[in-house]
Amino acid sequence: METFSDHYSSLYQTLNKYMPNANMELIERAIQYAQEKHKDQKRKDGSPYIIHPLAVAEVVLEMGLDVDAVLGAILHDCIEDTDASFDDIAKKFGRTAAELVEGVTKLTRADFSSTEEAQMENLRKMFMAMSKDIRVVLIKIADRLHNMRTMQYQTPAKQVKKCRETMDIYAPLAHRLGMQKIKWELEDIALRYLDPTGYDQIMSHLLAHKEQDEAFMRTIQNKISARLLDMGIHSKTYGRIKHVYSIYRKMSTQDKSMDELYDIYAFRVIVDTIPDCYNVLGHVHDLFNLVPGRFKDYISTPKPNMYQSLHTTVIGSQGIPFEVQIRTWSMHETAEYGIAAHWKYKQGGGDGQEKDFEWVRRLLESQQDTDAEDYLSSMKIDMFDDEVFAFTPKGKIVGLPAGSTPIDFAYAIHSGVGNSMVGARVNNRITTIDTPLQNGDIVEILTSKAAKGPSRDWLTVCKSNQARTKIKQWFKKERREENVTHGRASFESEMRRLGLPLPITIDPEVGPQLLKKLAFDTWEDMYAAIGYGGLTASKAVGRIRDDINRAIKTQENERISKPLRILDTGKKNQHAIGGVIVEDIDSCMIKFAKCCTPVPGDEIVGFITKGFGVSVHRCDCPNAANRDIPIQAPRWVNVRWANQDDQPFETTLELECNTRDGLLLDVATTMTAARVRLKELNGKDLPGGKSSFTVRFEVKNVSELESIRAKLQNVRDVITTRRGQN
Repeated sequence: METFSDHYSSLYQTLNKYMPNANMELIERAIQYAQEKHKDQKRKDGSPYIIHPLAVAEVVLEMGLDVDAVLGAILHDCIEDTDASFDDIAKKFGRTAAELVEGVTKLTRADFSSTEEAQMENLRKMFMAMSKDIRVVLIKIADRLHNMRTMQYQTPAKQVKKCRETMDIYAPLAHRLGMQKIKWELEDIALRYLDPTGYDQIMSHLLAHKEQDEAFMRTIQNKISARLLDMGIHSKTYGRIKHVYSIYRKMSTQDKSMDELYDIYAFRVIVDTIPDCYNVLGHVHDLFNLVPGRFKDYISTPKPNMYQSLHTTVIGSQGIPFEVQIRTWSMHETAEYGIAAHWKYKQGGGDGQEKDFEWVRRLLESQQDTDAEDYLSSMKIDMFDDEVFAFTPKGKIVGLPAGSTPIDFAYAIHSGVGNSMVGARVNNRITTIDTPLQNGDIVEILTSKAAKGPSRDWLTVCKSNQARTKIKQWFKKERREENVTHGRASFESEMRRLGLPLPITIDPEVGPQLLKKLAFDTWEDMYAAIGYGGLTASKAVGRIRDDINRAIKTQENERISKPLRILDTGKKNQHAIGGVIVEDIDSCMIKFAKCCTPVPGDEIVGFITKGFGVSVHRCDCPNAANRDIPIQAPRWVNVRWANQDDQPFETTLELECNTRDGLLLDVATTMTAARVRLKELNGKDLPGGKSSFTVRFEVKNVSELESIRAKLQNVRDVITTRRGQN
């Protein structure tokens, strides 16, 4: 079992190595504070919980981060798991450390294995945190790394869940941040639990061939080192076997056994200067035979995650191919720890940081108009797939996901270029816009002011999430009516294909629930989303198919077992039921529709439900807009308010606001001052610094409602108020 003293000693050794001039007294106080807060908590293996924060802090130190990040790592679970507060941590250790702890806490609460919609929202929170302070995500990656290192103490179900989450989220994120060393370790540990048989087979093979592999690598290493020493080039050369998951992927993609794989050896040559890199490349090609098409220059064209190296694959006299990576010491540090390696040069930001995180901004933007499943899939492409580097005619480098086309290239330059594109030249030759680009291609986009905009077919051609999002945004903005028509036709076609009745969607009892399940306010909005590509018809119908079938079955049962009693239509003396008089119907149940919450003074209409009496709607309710359709008309009846001045009615207001601290309290105070009975008050944050609030309360009539609405409109940062329509 791990002990506190072991980790405490190890942390201080790492501190002396990476941060010898740190404020040790402050760090010591943080350790004591965390130890006190976690004193009654244990890890799964029974060891003291404080071991985990110390291990995370050690990883953060190895990344090269600052004192605030180390404090944040030591305290990162205090707000989540103890009675510690943000204010207390800020008072004792500074506001910056407290904000880092709070940021990590919010990410810890994210469940990346939940529904696709929830997973997309949690990723948005992660990217938002990253764009504000990269250290939050770096601490979270360190946290995940130590949890993976101790995964053996979790249940098998938890092991699989966490390892899948690691492969889907944290390994790609580490890759996109350039943290290759951590990425490799995360992948190897995850593979051990996701495919233990495959992992053990590779490890057994490597152990069985260990002496043979080491002898081969020693021979190659000595040959390169001797040549560079003779040439007077100061360098360090070493060889390694590629990590287990990399070999596993090669076996899967190439459909080969371990014995059939040869390119599993990699050698690194680290030198002092960039000219030395190219000099070494010449010597390597002189010593060994070059494998054509396997040379990549990531020094002149760095990867988006800042990775730089020369890569070449060669074959020695033994006929075994191997890769040689040549880089400077600073490039090597970046390759190991990525953006974290640059932190000491960018304390809190700098001129280069905005460019470094341009991809984060793009991922946030691309989330706005994208179906969750599509977003998660394309996010992994943007974060994890290999890149291709093409050039504009003026020599500007454009990095794109492998397999990208001139369409992706055009939108990477500017949305206006993509929207007005009519063709492309690649290497000065006219080519089709769906031609996959290769490294080093020079691409010229041909545009025209007369262009009619992108084609819907481009959505299936382009590779990058950035291009796909901008195309969808164009259709959403420019072709609303066309989108609605196109989307309605696709939706209705899918409904007919599955044998589902179309009138069910305009049923006031069922339609609102279906829209809520689809997360749209109106059917027209949903049709538009299908039209511009934000959602597919098959996914839309698939989400509500079971609900429709249940509703049909329920209505049929109610029709048989609970027929509505309608009395003589000529009856003169009508009685008020629930404050409402229903013309020509007596002794029936009355309920007020939750979709529009009518109150006295509103113009109202009634809908005869199957088994539950008459549902009262406002006349301007979207669910009452279809009352003239022949299939629905017989079920709509005239209703009017009775004279019952003292009866309270429940209603809802929805507020759109600018986000700020204390706004929820101000809204609640206004409602209290208005002397109304508040039934519900909740809010949520929206993109772009906005918030929405739902206020449910009781009023006597529409005049009182409008008075309260006016008071809420006067609350600072409340932008609009509107009657609730779910």
